[in-house]
Amino acid sequence: MTQLTLPVPTIAQLQTDYIQQATALWNQSLQQFQAFAGSALDQSAAVAEKPVLADRRFAAPDWVSNPASAFTAQFYLLNARTLMNMADQLQGDEKTKQRIRFAVQQWVDAAAPSNYLALNPEAQRKALETKGESIKQGLQHLWNDIQQGHVSQTDESLFEVGRNVATSEGSVVFENELFQLLEYKPLTAKVHERPMLFVPPCINKYYILDLQPDNSLIRYTVEQGHRVFVMSWRNADESMAQFTWDRYIEDGVIRGIEVARDISGADQVNTLGFCIGGTLLSTALAVLAARGEKPAASMTLLTTLLDFSHTGILDLFIDESMVRMRETSIGLDSPAAGGLLKGQELASTFSFLRPNDLVWNYVVGNYLKGETPPPFDLLYWNSDSTNLPGPMYCWYLRNTYLENRLMKPGDLKVCGVPLDLSLIDTPAYIYASREDHIVPWDAAYRSTQVLAGKGKKRFVLGASGHIAGVINPPAKKKRSHWVGGTAALPVGAQDWLDKAREQPGSWWTDWAQWLASQAGRQIPAPKSAGNRRHPAIEPAPGRYVKQKA
Repeated sequence: MTQLTLPVPTIAQLQTDYIQQATALWNQSLQQFQAFAGSALDQSAAVAEKPVLADRRFAAPDWVSNPASAFTAQFYLLNARTLMNMADQLQGDEKTKQRIRFAVQQWVDAAAPSNYLALNPEAQRKALETKGESIKQGLQHLWNDIQQGHVSQTDESLFEVGRNVATSEGSVVFENELFQLLEYKPLTAKVHERPMLFVPPCINKYYILDLQPDNSLIRYTVEQGHRVFVMSWRNADESMAQFTWDRYIEDGVIRGIEVARDISGADQVNTLGFCIGGTLLSTALAVLAARGEKPAASMTLLTTLLDFSHTGILDLFIDESMVRMRETSIGLDSPAAGGLLKGQELASTFSFLRPNDLVWNYVVGNYLKGETPPPFDLLYWNSDSTNLPGPMYCWYLRNTYLENRLMKPGDLKVCGVPLDLSLIDTPAYIYASREDHIVPWDAAYRSTQVLAGKGKKRFVLGASGHIAGVINPPAKKKRSHWVGGTAALPVGAQDWLDKAREQPGSWWTDWAQWLASQAGRQIPAPKSAGNRRHPAIEPAPGRYVKQKA
């Protein structure tokens, strides 16, 4: 085990600072208690100045109107700062330091007095005002969440896939054990001759790209005159427990490309991969390139990692022992030679990357106050988790996050051929989100140095995070994005940003202009979905996306 140390002078300074701040806080609180007691006996008595609690968890007036609650919140914040300072001052291996810091942050967030009914004056007041009804309702919410296996972030009863989310009109035109292929109904009289194939992440449902008509990237692409196909991954069950990464490439992405080409009659298709969907797409195109095939006219990567040398906070969770544990429990080395990674386990991991926003906020609202969270389509999608085949997941962990083997040409064999991403010589549009905590933008930028095609690559940086940055329709006129010039992309991400120009609004319009230049001439839009070999099976969004984990 790596040894970490906290130097003695640092400990002494931390102790001195803590005692000074705690003493000042105690004296201030005594004055507030005395003034509070005096004002209770004599309403004309001077009222002590109320403390300032610069933390949104303690923003309600109840926290400062009662000196006991104010002291509890202030003392918690002092202890939290001290503990985080101690974690920051540790000396030793950087990865171990960051793990300690993450663990301390988790404990600090969980220990907030706002998370406990006995210490939360806002929840107590509501219980009194409702004569205990809020507590009763909170217990009912808790019981419901225990039964469903996760903390509710929205009122899930108000949403239904195909009714008020994932409503763009289309048909399922192909299906196998891994995915259904959706073809969307054209919204223009003519379409570009080269169709567009979306490869969404297999760790989530595809409809993040089709939440509502006004924020659907799928619908927006159809409106721009493209014939759009989308892969809807199957939610893995026990019948898929031995499926591998190779299976997702050969029977997944490559098969999707083949069917889209067959139905459209086009020699090439434009392609888009989102998050791990971009990693799958890039792997598939490299496999096809090794076979001497070039079926993609262009490739768009949204918040995608190809170079896993810097993966941000997720790197804290992954090491040899963790990956080996997975391989022997749900991977090919397990007694059953396979298994499933449950979707809720993955969803919980991502939620605890931002615990105050995605966990404790709802614990307080749902359970302590008895409130029903407001309807929010994005959070409904976030709760609609998917299972993954263990062997596929283990391959992904080891060969990307742990060993970064996609960056070593010929080091891996995928679908029987040596993998070399530099063989992908197709125009590429690479998008990253500046505040992305899952795919750091500078890590996504490194894809510009991995792919071939000098002068064929465009990098665009959007504002906000992993999801909100991507789902940013132009009509909302929100956020901004950064674009570079026509010069070659520099090696360093910061060098690119230093010369980039900030543009107001969504990156979608920039992408639409770029995509149109890759899509070929316009032809009459098809009158029906599919073809003789691949007739329509059922209406979109299909069965697979409705399967629950």
